[in-house]
Amino acid sequence: MLVAFLLMAAAPDWVPARWQSSDPKSLELIAQTPINCLLVERGNWAAAFNKRAADRGIATLGVVRPGSDAVEQARQAVSMGMTGVVLEGDFDPKVRIALGDSKIVAVELPSRSRMRLGDQAASVIGTYQGVWPGVEIEAGGAAKSAPSGAPWIDTNTGFLRFVRAYTTKPVWIANTPPEKMVIPVQRYLQAIADAEITGAHWVLALDDDFNRRLLEGDAKALADWKRMSAELKFYQLHKDWRALRPHSNLALVEDVGSGALLSGGVLDMIAVKHTPVRPVPNPMLSDQTMKDAKLAVDVDPSSLDPGQKEVLKNFTRGGGTLLSGPPGWKFPMPKDGDITLGKDDFAKLDEIWKEVNGMTDHKNMGARLFNVSSMLSNLLESPDGKQLILHLVNYTDFPIESITAHVLGTFKHARLLAPDGSSKELPVYAVEEGTGVDIDKVNVVATVVLD
Repeated sequence: MLVAFLLMAAAPDWVPARWQSSDPKSLELIAQTPINCLLVERGNWAAAFNKRAADRGIATLGVVRPGSDAVEQARQAVSMGMTGVVLEGDFDPKVRIALGDSKIVAVELPSRSRMRLGDQAASVIGTYQGVWPGVEIEAGGAAKSAPSGAPWIDTNTGFLRFVRAYTTKPVWIANTPPEKMVIPVQRYLQAIADAEITGAHWVLALDDDFNRRLLEGDAKALADWKRMSAELKFYQLHKDWRALRPHSNLALVEDVGSGALLSGGVLDMIAVKHTPVRPVPNPMLSDQTMKDAKLAVDVDPSSLDPGQKEVLKNFTRGGGTLLSGPPGWKFPMPKDGDITLGKDDFAKLDEIWKEVNGMTDHKNMGARLFNVSSMLSNLLESPDGKQLILHLVNYTDFPIESITAHVLGTFKHARLLAPDGSSKELPVYAVEEGTGVDIDKVNVVATVVLD
């Protein structure tokens, strides 16, 4: 139990993955990576595996799903030497209480609508629900278009950025690959980065074919596993980036009741235009959180209490521009299982999008990017504002070349970092908006550091 306690204390530094083996020898594959927390299905629970993992400093969490024997399963997992359990799904609160009374470590991964965002006792805030990242392709083979005209990118970034703004706890998203599909390595790299650029972790999960080949020592699978490991190491080497705040003059005021837990909402629509935006959850709305904003979007004014409305009045009195959602329109509360907007709600949201687009088009809210239609970005800043971190993720299957970024402010140095360990100095030049940099090529993931 002492080992389990020490591992639990390290939960903020856990790098999680689902693991489909009970063979202690399979841990040699984990040793090549920064992964240090394994989610194991009940069929693979084994005392010898758990002991070997604990000896290597790797936490093992038994996956438990809702059922009348959930507490008994959790006790069995701990009796077999596991660090604790993952409650995957929506459980009766009595289960949580029983596990707490038993001092059993439990990470909860409920549906999005039941995430306990403000739970200060939780070791991790997470969910098992997510979209599979990538450019959405229509039946005819063409890329589906977003309202902005850019390719529609399925992403969890908007939802995750809201959650990260709501809590200081580690955030996990544990969606799995689409069933009965063989996933190319680029898709895994995109899924990792889709979470990491927001400061969250995707619980790495392999499709059945990849997992089989990896455990059998297939050369191609091992090479792809090495690429995934390199990307995970890249973000772990720079885990201090997770503490940085979004850098933007545009604040998006939203909450659970205004669609913040759904993918494809206002934040995603703004992000696909590469307009930096800072999510501000309703409970965090204050004069201080709005201090550096020049523009603000209030998705659902009816969700604000009188004090929060007064904050936005102070914002406009101070010269800020505020765009509110259509009068009388209120976002529906997500139902269990809903993680994206319905067609009717999307049509209504499109009305807001047109207003937001008109307000931000051709304006620099922190950075403007060019030739990045199939990419997403996230712009962060250091506490003193002297360093910017620009994350880039390419959601296509081919490299994107000749990228340009114009950032607000004067910066003297820029470096392009990539998971392959490369670091390239980028010439900086003055532009009307501040500082410009040009990037020759991005394969899947890259980060620009400006100081």
